[in-house]
Amino acid sequence: MIYLKTNEEIELMRIANHMVGATLAEVAKHIAPGVTTLQLDKIADEYIRDNGGIPLFKGFNGFPNALCTSVNENVVHGIPASLPLKDGDILSVDCGVKINGYCGDSAYTFEIGEVAPEIKRLLQTTKEALYEGIGNAVEGKRIGDVAHAIQVYCESRGYSVVRELVGHGIGRDMHEAPDVPNYGKKGYGTLLKEGMCIAIEPMINLGSKNVKFEKDGWTVHTRDHKPSAHFEHTVAIRPGKADILSTFEMIEKVLQKK
Repeated sequence: MIYLKTNEEIELMRIANHMVGATLAEVAKHIAPGVTTLQLDKIADEYIRDNGGIPLFKGFNGFPNALCTSVNENVVHGIPASLPLKDGDILSVDCGVKINGYCGDSAYTFEIGEVAPEIKRLLQTTKEALYEGIGNAVEGKRIGDVAHAIQVYCESRGYSVVRELVGHGIGRDMHEAPDVPNYGKKGYGTLLKEGMCIAIEPMINLGSKNVKFEKDGWTVHTRDHKPSAHFEHTVAIRPGKADILSTFEMIEKVLQKK
């Protein structure tokens, strides 16, 4: 069942997503070599609760933390740990918040210190691919149009698209219908209607598309152990142009100052 949201519900979702962006910006202030992802998780958890929100991931199907923190070859769903970040690492931070009964969900991949040029290009391409997908997230198009745009953008630049993990509908629950893959055919899949809200999240690998699920039940890493990047926005479907409910603006202001 796909739930179409009213304008009032979409505004409540914008509040939740704004808090996600603010939380990721707060985390960004502390990202540096020597810091642990467990320390970052504590910062996020406290920030969300201090501002009246609920960490959406914590306790979801038993997930233990407020953030998913995925380093280097880890694609998504990494569990925060006590191992310090190193110069040259990349870190995907995925955050979810619930407030006023509605959910926000967004992710950003950060550079730790000096990152190799080929990895910088992977991050840039993945972020650009997210906006290529969003450009197709309009009333009258289909999920396949969003997916195809992401796939073509990344594969034409020599990167691979993870198949096993997808974006999703979002609203009162974090995961609603429909699924939003990052690969597909134009003109196929669910018809996009005004009021649908979806989380679009390209997961793009430097090497092979193949991934492996770890024994912890959560972490997913690339089989060839090459880096993977992940960016995510929550958007509302509108005529003509998607309405991006989440934001990277606060994150990037912090990064510009560092």
